[in-house]
Amino acid sequence: MTDFADVSEREFASALESMTDEELFELMADLEMRSEALNRSSTDEVFAKILLTESAIERRFPGQLLQPYKEWKNRPDRLTPQ
Repeated sequence: MTDFADVSEREFASALESMTDEELFELMADLEMRSEALNRSSTDEVFAKILLTESAIERRFPGQLLQPYKEWKNRPDRLTPQ
């Protein structure tokens, strides 16, 4: 997965639009893990990217309140190593 640490919010948001659903969900899961592992002072950028990613998911799945991501996250085939 591409490391988005050094890209602007605009570039990040643009990259989200071209991702597949799977890539978008993987990115969201990665950002969630990063937010839990970081110290408080480092979380602002990660939280901003989480919000942008949530917005991208909600645009793809209007009115579903991240349900497709939650279902993906709980899929048994995702939890086993490939």
